[in-house]
Amino acid sequence: MQKYLEKAQTLIEALPYIRKFNSKIILIKYGGSAMENDELKHCVMQDIALLKLVGLKPVIVHGGGKDISKLCENLGIKSEFKNGLRISDKETTKVAEMALLQINKNLVQNLECLGVKAIGICGKDGGLLQCEKKDEDLGFVGAISSVKVGILNELLEKDFLPVIAPVGMDESFNTYNINADDAACELAKALKAEKLVFLSDIAGLYRDFDDKNSLISKITINEAKTLLSSLQGGMLVKLKSCIDACENGVKKVHILDGRVKHCLLLEFFTDEGIGTLVV
Repeated sequence: MQKYLEKAQTLIEALPYIRKFNSKIILIKYGGSAMENDELKHCVMQDIALLKLVGLKPVIVHGGGKDISKLCENLGIKSEFKNGLRISDKETTKVAEMALLQINKNLVQNLECLGVKAIGICGKDGGLLQCEKKDEDLGFVGAISSVKVGILNELLEKDFLPVIAPVGMDESFNTYNINADDAACELAKALKAEKLVFLSDIAGLYRDFDDKNSLISKITINEAKTLLSSLQGGMLVKLKSCIDACENGVKKVHILDGRVKHCLLLEFFTDEGIGTLVV
């Protein structure tokens, strides 16, 4: 009986959060180990399905860096990076699009199996993500110049859960590979999302990465800016996206450890929460 009472208490604890976030748009950037481990993937899909079914409006933007690298390797294409971003010529961009769209439809399939109406799109669809070159040295890596959220609003109104692959086009209809963190940030801003969540492979943001006791539970954007000089690679890109989102209308940004089972539910629906909250 005690076990059942504890389950009931957990549900009661979640009630005010379910009420608070009902009908709110939650943008989830999905990547890292949570995508590559089948057990973790299933947990994340369960979490997102539950968020949807209790009245939230999740939108997923997914990465796929390791899948792109693996496909490039299989095709004999060398992967090169600059400042944490993949250098993409036209051939690499085609490979990236192939890998990302395969991931996209797999995620849709997983969500549909859990009873959720999901639909997979990329930034080309409906002109969702308009791009320009981020850096000439990076080739066809896109900096998002505009977001046309009409297609997403229509899908949300019709009770679909959008799953978005970070591929876009420029005015000349060239294809661009877009960093998934950048895409998630721009979409969260355009949708006026209540929350932006980054699933990562670390527990959160550290004041000193080598000191695991220095995990930051909550930080303001001004405090976060002071940490930028000490970061590099993917975490630098991610924190810049967090700051940008908070400065442009997104109320809260979370960095969560996607290796923790049901991390989304723990963060959204419990009093303690996990990871780092940027406000």
